[in-house]
Amino acid sequence: MELSRRQVLSMSAGAFAPIALQGARIPKSQFTVHPFVEAHPKAVFIKKTNVATKTDEEAKRAEGLSFARDVLMPVDLKGIPVSHRVILKPNFTSVRNQRPDVENLGTGTDAQFYEGIVMGLKELGVKKMSFLEANGFHTWNYRGLIDINERHGIDMNEPDRRERNFRDGYEMTWTKVHDPVVYSRIPHYAPVNEPNTWLLNIAKWKSHGMCMTLSTKNLQGLVVKPFVRFCPGWSMVTGVPAFMKPDIHADVEARVNRYFDNHKKLGYARYDSPADLSPVHQEIWAHKTCDNYQTLTPGLNIIEGIYGRSGDGFGVGTDYMTNLVMFGKDRLNLDLIGMYLGGHEPGNVNLFRIAKERGLMSTFNPWEIEIFEWVNGNPVPRKLSQLTRTPLDTYYLQKVGEPKYHLVNDRFDYDKVRV
Repeated sequence: MELSRRQVLSMSAGAFAPIALQGARIPKSQFTVHPFVEAHPKAVFIKKTNVATKTDEEAKRAEGLSFARDVLMPVDLKGIPVSHRVILKPNFTSVRNQRPDVENLGTGTDAQFYEGIVMGLKELGVKKMSFLEANGFHTWNYRGLIDINERHGIDMNEPDRRERNFRDGYEMTWTKVHDPVVYSRIPHYAPVNEPNTWLLNIAKWKSHGMCMTLSTKNLQGLVVKPFVRFCPGWSMVTGVPAFMKPDIHADVEARVNRYFDNHKKLGYARYDSPADLSPVHQEIWAHKTCDNYQTLTPGLNIIEGIYGRSGDGFGVGTDYMTNLVMFGKDRLNLDLIGMYLGGHEPGNVNLFRIAKERGLMSTFNPWEIEIFEWVNGNPVPRKLSQLTRTPLDTYYLQKVGEPKYHLVNDRFDYDKVRV
């Protein structure tokens, strides 16, 4: 007898039950991020994993479940009710080449790690979850994400919208930007920012045209198309469709140019780059990203680095077994450390300098961030110098004569900037 696809998925879910039962917890009415993490909202935490190869699905799933059990705790009071809807935002990127699938796994959050976290949330008693993503709908199942979501009863959004949907607010939530430079309002896929929701940000440790993607950029994928297009420079600012123009800041050109000209005067590296994703493209992307940053409050930010990836984020690149997961409440601080551990000097990346100038960070010096390693369920203080760096080449603002894929490791004087 031939089995239906849903029967196959149901049988597959049962195959994972032994993992879920071992060490499972008794759910309570609420859950919370580990109290130590909540008490250190500016700190960055690193948990080492133990996966031999990136194709070991059972080991990766177990690491996701172990992470959820270590960091998400059942509680009776002062937590997130398990009746709330959890919004899941893994990193998703379409693959733009014909290489074997195994060579492209690092272009997005590992699917089995994601599933392990979902299993941990279900152990806590969470029953309502939504997977939201703006990009690549036709390739969502490249790593099995649709199969995982269907297996666990996770709702998925429809990414495409018509112009009239923006007038009607169809399945989207609008949020005003407190201190805008480009966007004065931003639409996100519902139920983002709706009452009784909790956002879990599960990014990937990978290189990209904006140097590295990481957790702040990952939430760009919650923005409804075509607002989600942060990267094309002025063409998606002054050249947006008419229905988008009321939500572009009236003084956008003057504000962006003022920042940009000042950065050139200060002599920051790579402002003479001839790259297609030019310095002004990077400047605009950073400002849109800072605008979006102000509209979202994730309950927890994670960068999955069981294996990291160099390259362009889409198909060019190499995966490296790095066996770590980074996490924290503050996604800019988290990305600062993720960027440094990827071999780059964060002071050379527009996003962090602009976020500091706009009051979203107190520092962009990675040496000033408090770091803990999560060892056997306990946080242990670490110095940045004690952590292993893995060079993950990128094509961010290539210099004349520099290889297309390179490290953004120009020396940066943080003391000079502080003064």
